Amino acid sequence: MTKGADQDRQALTERICTFIREVGFEVRAEALTGPTGLPGMTIRHGVILYDPATDYAPGDLLHEAGHLAVCRPELRDTPEMEASGADELSATAWSFAAARHLGLPTEVVFHPTSFKGEGPNMAECFDAGLYYGTPLLQLYGMTLEAKRATADGPPPFPHMLRWVR
Repeated sequence: MTKGADQDRQALTERICTFIREVGFEVRAEALTGPTGLPGMTIRHGVILYDPATDYAPGDLLHEAGHLAVCRPELRDTPEMEASGADELSATAWSFAAARHLGLPTEVVFHPTSFKGEGPNMAECFDAGLYYGTPLLQLYGMTLEAKRATADGPPPFPHMLRWVR
């Protein structure tokens, strides 16, 4: 990675980490050993950990924060968080909404190596307004699907009514 690219990645990481902390979650840079769910990051006891010495993707921090945001509160402090399929879908939608909120390109979350290489296809779908994961976010009172939003009410997804379940 070039010096300029590394500085850009660090700046993006700090911007994302600031948002995650504002939402109410702890995120820390820490040397990680052993396998991790995403390259260079994991969630332990409700804390998002990332290893700056690895080739982590800053947008993956938003996805990890999405897992904390959508899970049942009593499960956030588990030693190693494991997401259900439904949590995975809603965390994906949450991370897209967070990127939009921060004014970041869709590709920050749906980068070429994300979602087992399907990131670019997912970016295309989300950019076209084909959102999945939003029914659960709506059920949790976090957003409104377009079909439920009214002209005189809050805007629909990707606008969030609240960031944490």
